[in-house]
Amino acid sequence: MKRIASFLFFLLGAFSVMAQESHSYQFTLDDCIRYAFANSYERKSMELTSQSLEATYKQSKLQRLPNLSASYGQNISNNENGWSSSGNVGIGTSVTLYQGGQISNTIEQNRLNLERNEVQMERYDNQTVTQILQSFLTILGNQELLNYQLEVLKTSSEQLNQGRARYQAGSILESDYLLLEAQYYSDSNNVVDTRINIENNLLDLKVLLSMNPSDRLEIVSPDTGNLDALKESLPSEEEAIQMAMDYMPDLRMSDYNIRIAEKNVDMARGNYLPSVSANANVGMGVLSFDGNGINKWYSTPTESAGISVNIPIFSRGSTQANVKKSQIALEQAQLEHEQAQLSVRQTVVQAYRNVVSAYNAYKVSEVRENAYSKSFAAHNIQYQYGTITTVELLQQQNNYLNVLNTYIQNKYNLLMKRKILDVYTGKKITL
Repeated sequence: MKRIASFLFFLLGAFSVMAQESHSYQFTLDDCIRYAFANSYERKSMELTSQSLEATYKQSKLQRLPNLSASYGQNISNNENGWSSSGNVGIGTSVTLYQGGQISNTIEQNRLNLERNEVQMERYDNQTVTQILQSFLTILGNQELLNYQLEVLKTSSEQLNQGRARYQAGSILESDYLLLEAQYYSDSNNVVDTRINIENNLLDLKVLLSMNPSDRLEIVSPDTGNLDALKESLPSEEEAIQMAMDYMPDLRMSDYNIRIAEKNVDMARGNYLPSVSANANVGMGVLSFDGNGINKWYSTPTESAGISVNIPIFSRGSTQANVKKSQIALEQAQLEHEQAQLSVRQTVVQAYRNVVSAYNAYKVSEVRENAYSKSFAAHNIQYQYGTITTVELLQQQNNYLNVLNTYIQNKYNLLMKRKILDVYTGKKITL
């Protein structure tokens, strides 16, 4: 019994710790995006990469400066006169005067690598925002659907109660009552399924946010009333394409790839050129002694300075091969840039037309939802007065539910398509 009690106490303690570690959040879309940026492990890794590239860039700029080093040496030897000691101390410096432009090209290449990584992070942010937006809108759509389903379930419950009373009074057949009962349980099951979908959607969103799955997350629904404004604020197709061409990180990254490849060509060609460096050294002897106890101090300094020139004559074809390979890499980068331009243009055109198509579908479903809603309400009143059959009522109810589901899907599909176009054109994503 003591072991069981101890085990139960341990479990309670573990559950208590887990409960303490979980948190509760109420997030708007902006909150979700900020939380994801602050907690994404991949983004943190990219930030560390940026810091490393920045350190490399700063260090490469110092290569133009001379270096400076000091040296000290002390030797002990044994000969026929006994033990003796001698030493020296010196200081030296060297500087590269010319290296075929390699230092300047390396500095520029490191700067380009740093800037390209920042653009790569921007592209990652866009991808993250798009994924969060899709997940967020899916949850909103299911929540709105759930609200309608709860209203329908309430109506089904009232219909079932009325049907039970009318069946007991003998005014409807048992088959009609059973149809009402089946519809009620079907509506109840729809509510359960939608709630499960919402929980799964929230779990997917937590993954995107790098959030603890045990945390409680509730999203704050924005005002999505005036969707016509999404169409009214839509630029022309050509304007959207131009904005995307100016903004899309994919294009800017491919442009950086070309510029980096050009520097690689310059650096490869620089190996054809000579390099020139200068050096200077100052040294002097230090305190010494011999076996007779004679101490000496060599105070006369030795000074030296020089210039060295290294001229490449024959490198067994390695320089020529490197130049050729770097030129091929440059051509590949240029081709990839052209392909990226075409891809962006195609993507934006498709995204733009998706918005137009989604808006038209939304407007049609809006009209249908309004019509079927009023028709269902009218049929429900008629059924209460016994002027229509149970089959006619349920058929109208199912028709309304189908139209309602299509309306909600089209509504949030329009929101999603419009906001994705905003991502492509560099606009801030808000709901």
